[in-house]
Amino acid sequence: MSFSADVKEELEKIIPGSRHCQLAELSAIIHFGGKISVNAEGDYEVTLHSENDAAFRKYFTLLKKTFIIGTDVKKLLQAIKLCDGEKQIRTLQEGVNPILIKNSCCRRAYLRGAFLCVGSMSDPQKSYHLEFVCDGELHALQIQEAIRSFDVEAKIIRRKKYFVVYLKEGAGIVDLLNVMGAHLSLMDMENLRIEKEMRNSINRQVNCETANIAKTVNAANKQLEDIQLLQAHYGFSNLPENLREIALVRLAHPESSLQELGGYLNPPVGKSGVNHRLRKLSEMADKIRD
Repeated sequence: MSFSADVKEELEKIIPGSRHCQLAELSAIIHFGGKISVNAEGDYEVTLHSENDAAFRKYFTLLKKTFIIGTDVKKLLQAIKLCDGEKQIRTLQEGVNPILIKNSCCRRAYLRGAFLCVGSMSDPQKSYHLEFVCDGELHALQIQEAIRSFDVEAKIIRRKKYFVVYLKEGAGIVDLLNVMGAHLSLMDMENLRIEKEMRNSINRQVNCETANIAKTVNAANKQLEDIQLLQAHYGFSNLPENLREIALVRLAHPESSLQELGGYLNPPVGKSGVNHRLRKLSEMADKIRD
């Protein structure tokens, strides 16, 4: 099962305690996964066409919690502010009635319903991406506004005929999962984020150390070349004593660090002193090359 499916399975099990929150989530499911039509007898019908089974199960669970089983569709549509008496005054394209999501608890329920129907997210081990794919721009704007009301940034992009509300930051996705109540998925994602950040940190450290080792090896090889060049042209006997001493130590210990080379000298010399002497040898070798 995908991470996205796990999130939806968790959201399906969250049943709001308040009727107004139940209506907000029902309204979202109908707006994003339903269709309203009138049959031959002139009665309203609601059909769901979501690709996610969790949305169907949540829809019927909320119906049982909110209404007496067998209640007519007109009462449902009146409760979610789509129908007033005999007249249907709002279409699904207009978005959920703002009255239903004026409270923060209702906006949480609304986002749960929307995610069940049109939401998805990538595997956090691969990338951070959560999105809602909406048929209309008003739906996308309403989702974006609801998300932003919790201080979480969401953006909208046009993808062919759809409007996509998306989040690409790990921290923002974690915050939104918390808003929707998907706490188990949130913990799983946080654990994956920590593991991923640790791996990245270790990789950076290893790369840095590898680069430093390569730099040290290249510098040592250059020093050895310089010393061998000076030996061939001058002979060590013609070098000043302090330079001759460091040249012999470097030849004897080609893989040692500057600090280790300084410890082999008598008396010992610090890292900067060793570097100074080797630089002098390098300058002399460069003059020969020129």
